[in-house]
Amino acid sequence: MEIQILKFMDYYSNTTVWITGASSGIGEALVLRYAQLGASVILSSRNIDKLNAVAEKCRNIPTVNGSAAEFFVIPVDMSSESSITEAWEKVKSLNRKIDILINNAGISQRALTRDASIDIDRKVMDLNYFGPVFLTKLVLPHMLDNKKGHIVAISSIVGKFGFPLRSAYSASKHALKGFFESLDAEEYQNNIRVTLVYPGFITTNISVNAVTADGTASGEMDNNQKGGMSPETCAKKIVRGIEKEKHELLVGKKELLLVHIRRFLPALYYKMARKVSPT
Repeated sequence: MEIQILKFMDYYSNTTVWITGASSGIGEALVLRYAQLGASVILSSRNIDKLNAVAEKCRNIPTVNGSAAEFFVIPVDMSSESSITEAWEKVKSLNRKIDILINNAGISQRALTRDASIDIDRKVMDLNYFGPVFLTKLVLPHMLDNKKGHIVAISSIVGKFGFPLRSAYSASKHALKGFFESLDAEEYQNNIRVTLVYPGFITTNISVNAVTADGTASGEMDNNQKGGMSPETCAKKIVRGIEKEKHELLVGKKELLLVHIRRFLPALYYKMARKVSPT
């Protein structure tokens, strides 16, 4: 047991994690968890003020291994290829090996398919799918040069099935599954690990910030979200799943049953999806 603990401590004292969407919610909780474990973290999102506030929290967290972890704030707009490229150039200038990339930034949706314009679909896809894919394509050669790396994509349980008011969101998360599972199969032999995370209802502002049919934010937290798992508990489960090199990870409470119902009892799932409250 003592040898395992020593290996664990040494691992995180020499680990650098890059997290997008790091200014709030699951992303912030992941930053704080890795800070506690003694890893160095690169924090990215569009809101530099919030990023700086999270980084300051990190600097005040005692690490389990006493390591002198470092925290770097590098803003990025994950819907813009030029912004992602600029952020990657700044990360490269740090001259650090990126051990773990967590593609967490994203936006949800609360709109009927018939009401939302195609521009809304493109907005959701640009941020939720093309952004993580573009960033991954930039970072992957770096990991291959280092002969190891771990790429994580934060999906959603609606990446497993369709659900009312989330057609574009669900589509973007389904697309992540196809891309990152393919990447996993291609690069596993090259010591690149890929984990797809499927959170259920987590108590974050994702529903508050969800885009509506006219492009504005919902402004309201779903009742399902209010009763969900805490971001802190979610982050611990995600970090543990990454440690175990899980290919996929379901995180949540009783709502995860829908995933299994959809798989094994599809007829029941279709009835439930039409009746269950989408908020």
